[in-house]
Amino acid sequence: MSYIPISEKDKKEMLARIGVDSIEQLFSCIPENIRLKGDLNLPAPLSELELLEYFEEKGRKNSYEKYLSFLGGGAYDHFIPAVVDYLSSRGEFLTPYTPYQPEVSQGTLQVIFEFQTLICQLTGLDIANASLYDGATGAAEAVLMAYRIKNKKRLLVASNLNPEYRQVIYTYTKNLGLEVVELPYEVTGKIDKKGLESSLNFETSVILCQSPNYFGVIEDIKSLADSAHQHDALLAVVISEPVSLGLLEAPGKLGADIVTGEAQSFGLPLSYGGPYLGFMACKKDFVRQLPGRIAGQTVDVEGRRGFVLTLSTREQHIRREKATSNICTNQAYCALRATIYLETLGRQGLKKLAWLNLQKTAYAIEQLTSIPGVSRKFNGPVFNEFVLEFPEAWEKINQRLEEKGILGGLGLGKHYPGLEKCALITVTEKHSKEKIDRYVQALKEVLR
Repeated sequence: MSYIPISEKDKKEMLARIGVDSIEQLFSCIPENIRLKGDLNLPAPLSELELLEYFEEKGRKNSYEKYLSFLGGGAYDHFIPAVVDYLSSRGEFLTPYTPYQPEVSQGTLQVIFEFQTLICQLTGLDIANASLYDGATGAAEAVLMAYRIKNKKRLLVASNLNPEYRQVIYTYTKNLGLEVVELPYEVTGKIDKKGLESSLNFETSVILCQSPNYFGVIEDIKSLADSAHQHDALLAVVISEPVSLGLLEAPGKLGADIVTGEAQSFGLPLSYGGPYLGFMACKKDFVRQLPGRIAGQTVDVEGRRGFVLTLSTREQHIRREKATSNICTNQAYCALRATIYLETLGRQGLKKLAWLNLQKTAYAIEQLTSIPGVSRKFNGPVFNEFVLEFPEAWEKINQRLEEKGILGGLGLGKHYPGLEKCALITVTEKHSKEKIDRYVQALKEVLR
């Protein structure tokens, strides 16, 4: 299908309809200093052959083993079995896009149904959708969902929630007249109990926490749920490292009303920022406020098992004012990969994977904190991430580590004033003892 640009007449009619006089006026909300004033700095057009040769030449400069990475903070490097790539490329699953016509979309619908089932089992809740863009939008959708249910404008959000998730929440809520209150954290790295008590009241819709939180610390979900319910509020839990659910109790069984998060750890490779895969589950009482779609299982006129879209409350399907979300994709391919990954591992496989992550993390903490001047910043229980404090600013240490081919962790000073000497370090099953020891030795050398 060829691309036909709109005419000048079309542009004028469109601008007039939305009430502006020019393209410049349309984009006046964008600060002047960051607007593009001229043409993009791009080379002249190339033929397909020339373009392929250009990228092949650039690709030969890549050194995939250049850095040993201990980065995390919402993006995790896990091993992906080859079967995930193979099965996710099969036409029964990959060809259909949006399953509006169930009779020709059974593969996609079955995968979505199984994905929802797996998310319900992992979260301990009744209903799951299929699905969300990523963990950040999932967190924002969770607080909006809680507001629709409780109709109270006060939202309590943990400050140890992923900072990028918090930014998305502020973006979603800033024009809705909602009050977002950040809850402080204590020396354990968990939500501060006194800060929660002073902020929580009967005007609160939701407490939103992350567990394991951005510092890698596991929150006391049952206590938070009890506090929320005593004040007629909901508890929403964000999980950005779902491998932890292989060992930790499901949040829904501990009292959480909504569980959302990021499923990138389940079969999605790190690829310069995406694609990612958000998930959300809730108690069945709230199903009508759940954003996205729900696939269901039924039988056809001949009694054969089949799958359909049971509920779809997107703004393009129903009246806009009745929609629960304007999500415009179900991330079907990402959900397919996550489903294959989880069903390949199985219940025991996921448990073994989580245990392996936990063991490697314990070894890394033990070895790294044995270095003079290096200590744990928070003493709460962790999964596969932890915060260390160093004798000088992390930025300087990190620069010296990079020269040795190591990405040692994420500095926290950018988002947490006062933690400029701290870094978030992540360890997964891909970090062998030899790799951890290499990091320890390099850190000893740069701290001398």
